[in-house]
Amino acid sequence: MSGNDPWDTIRTLAALFTEHDTAQGLTAEEQWTLQVLKLSEEVGEAAQAVIGARATNPRKGRSHGWEHVQEEVADTVITGMVSLARMRPDDAREFLASVLARKSARFLPGEADEPAVTSR
Repeated sequence: MSGNDPWDTIRTLAALFTEHDTAQGLTAEEQWTLQVLKLSEEVGEAAQAVIGARATNPRKGRSHGWEHVQEEVADTVITGMVSLARMRPDDAREFLASVLARKSARFLPGEADEPAVTSR
């Protein structure tokens, strides 16, 4: 693993989780499904942290700070990257770059003129 490239860590985590789930007898689609459910769980934890940071639950008050919200959002991003790497172990980085270029072109002037990264 390289400390410089997050994708090295993401790929290592994805391979570890895939190996574990395969040993449990889960098919690839079952693994992907559970990984996306894990992503949903992380989004829910980020939402819960926002509720705590805004103190909108009268029973709990201010139970979280914005740094906790940021950590939960980071967990969500990491889980999303691991999910993508598990589904596309050979080209997750390139696929994400391609989707990001396509989606960001709607908002960023001149981005549509940039050459898109090709993938499957």
